Amino acid sequence: MDRPKFEIRDLSYYYGSNRALHRVSLEIPANAITVLFGPAGGGKTTLLRLLNRLNDLVPGTRLEGRILLDGKDIYSPDVDVPALRRRVGMVFALPLPLPMSILENVTYGPRLSGLKNSKRLLEIAEKALRGAALWDEVRDRLHEPALSLSGGQQQRLCLARVLALEPEVILLDEPTSGLDPISTAKVEESLKALKKNYTIVIVPHSVQQAARLADVAAFLLMGELVEYGPGPRLFTRPQDKRTEDYITGRFG
Repeated sequence: MDRPKFEIRDLSYYYGSNRALHRVSLEIPANAITVLFGPAGGGKTTLLRLLNRLNDLVPGTRLEGRILLDGKDIYSPDVDVPALRRRVGMVFALPLPLPMSILENVTYGPRLSGLKNSKRLLEIAEKALRGAALWDEVRDRLHEPALSLSGGQQQRLCLARVLALEPEVILLDEPTSGLDPISTAKVEESLKALKKNYTIVIVPHSVQQAARLADVAAFLLMGELVEYGPGPRLFTRPQDKRTEDYITGRFG
């Protein structure tokens, strides 16, 4: 049995005295899409952000339990947080292209790391844009402003920007919440293709999207993990009545 990419063990998380997660334990397999779903306020985004320590900057928070990446606790004092965030990239709900060209957006990370060879940068950009299913739409427009792209293209550009850093894990927080159905489908197809080479964890914007994408699904309710298992089973034969009620639209 392959070791999971992430192991979350007995994880509780507090914002001040407010408990956002309560003793959550689950495994996130490599080269699969894991979906974290449930009603608002359930702890999905908090859990997602803990996987690359984005919550480090939030004052008054406290973590109990452990999060292991390839067997190593990412909250150990000796962990290099910038290096962790290169390994575990994040795509947010709102696409935020930088005010520069499409090419400069995609190669921003590698250039920041000191890469100057323009031929190599172009190779990285093409690979990343192909991975985000955007290359064919922008290959003749690489020097145009990224802000000239449509919303759906901007979101795939932000995915390409993460891919350019060659992470091992991609985290996505409702990446299609502001997109039309065609753009949403393109992002979803990209993710299905990318899981061959990456571990993907997504907070979807709807139950329907969760069901379409999930190899593995975790249902979070009020900070607790209610149910976790293979997506196809969880969405057709949930074991817990609360999961079934949420999936069928009885609440949430």
